[in-house]
Amino acid sequence: MRLSAIACALTTGFLIGAPVAPAAAQTFPSDDAVIRNIWRAGMTDASQVEDLAQALLDSIGPRLSGSPGQRRAIDWATAKLTSWGVSAEAEQYGTWRGWERGYSHLDLVEPRVRSLDGMMLAWSPPTNGPVEAGVVAMPTFSSPGELRAWLPSVRGNFVAYSYAEPTCRAPESWAEHATPESVERMQARQAEVSGGWRRSVAAAGGAAAVISAIEQAGAVGLLTANWSRGWGANKIFSASTERIPSFHVSCEDYGLVHRLASRGQGPVIRADAQSEFLGEQPVFNVIGTLPGTELPNEYVLLTAHMDSWDGASGATDNGSGTVMMLEAMRLLREAYPNPRRTIKVALWGGEEQGLIGSGAYAEDHPEVVDGLQAAFNQDNGTWRVDFIRMQGFLDAGEHFGRWFSKIPGEITRHIDLDIPGVPERGGSDHMSFICKPAPGFRLQSNYPDYRQYTWHTDIDTYDKLVFDDLRNNATLAAMLAYQASEDDRRLTADTRATPLPDGGDWPACRTPPRSTR
Repeated sequence: MRLSAIACALTTGFLIGAPVAPAAAQTFPSDDAVIRNIWRAGMTDASQVEDLAQALLDSIGPRLSGSPGQRRAIDWATAKLTSWGVSAEAEQYGTWRGWERGYSHLDLVEPRVRSLDGMMLAWSPPTNGPVEAGVVAMPTFSSPGELRAWLPSVRGNFVAYSYAEPTCRAPESWAEHATPESVERMQARQAEVSGGWRRSVAAAGGAAAVISAIEQAGAVGLLTANWSRGWGANKIFSASTERIPSFHVSCEDYGLVHRLASRGQGPVIRADAQSEFLGEQPVFNVIGTLPGTELPNEYVLLTAHMDSWDGASGATDNGSGTVMMLEAMRLLREAYPNPRRTIKVALWGGEEQGLIGSGAYAEDHPEVVDGLQAAFNQDNGTWRVDFIRMQGFLDAGEHFGRWFSKIPGEITRHIDLDIPGVPERGGSDHMSFICKPAPGFRLQSNYPDYRQYTWHTDIDTYDKLVFDDLRNNATLAAMLAYQASEDDRRLTADTRATPLPDGGDWPACRTPPRSTR
């Protein structure tokens, strides 16, 4: 159903629930002065998204929870909002394990010399200066007894813990160039190798028990691999070791080292890695506020998480969302400085550890939850916003229909609306409000490319951003916030009846952990 018919369809009860592709909305220029001014400040050379992104991603860099980088980003964002005339504060919600990454150097020195593409995992212990040792590849186990029998061989060596991928060629390359028979054989081999490794670890007592046993047996370090199934892209998460360093090694180089070790060809690795544990550190959300002039106790939220993993710069997860919402707030401050309802920008911490910052805020600020008109969250990379689910809120489709009718078609023509939709079960920080229930929405961009190549990877860097789309998205967010603030009607928290069409209940809120003590 076309967007122009949404309001009519809802009033007649005719709209059921399939995704709706909206028609082009009112052609720009709009007759609304605020919309025109947001467009001019957001979609032209006046945009600041490139400068904001470069400062955040290149200069500050990754923003691991509890790290000095995260604190630098908090101070930078607070100062930036303040410089625009937006009241801003860093609001502490708890503490987290502090850790600062130093350099990682990893080299193969036998049977030939090669600098390896590898780095420490987050919260890894450092090496005690450079260390040089052989490598043993973990075999398959059918019982804890077989693990115990193997453990003496790890003393004084690095352990290649993960399985080696049979191919580091991206799936789309296989699909395009290989014969169907070759693709089928490779997929079978991948399933055999990965499935066999998982069964082996489970038979030996589980991952935590195996890694603990390797540490206690005197290994000097752990080598792991977590390929993202894309050219040169690897997932970088946190260490599972407590006393020895953990290194992620790229798909290609891990395969090299694993093959040398498993074939008895004597690989030797030299590693030198620095890191420092800093104890429990305070962690914060950044909150910026434009106070409402008529309905100050009703709220519109623009949200994104500012924390990241630290394998790269955290550009698309979620520097892009952070920059988008900062820019949207700048546009609103210029074009709509005295909103009807209170507009807040919230840059969350601790999303990567389980929606902690947003969950804490929703827990600590029931007045915002109770007065929430709408929360708009963005957390999946670059590309234009192309999908918004109404999350099962019965009132949302009619409101979005009216809001979209005022937003230029150059923006809305790209977006499908899922009405009334069902609430997500996981996802991002909008879930901290949906679970209450309070109307929270994800402004979602194209997902598969993001998930494969930049989500939590070592190539999630500034150059992956598409600034034409980031300008578009920031302008959309500002226009939605303006429309939601001015709306004569409150968007209710009325939800679809449970069980939902997907068979589930309404998602429940989780109590966010406030520290790692």
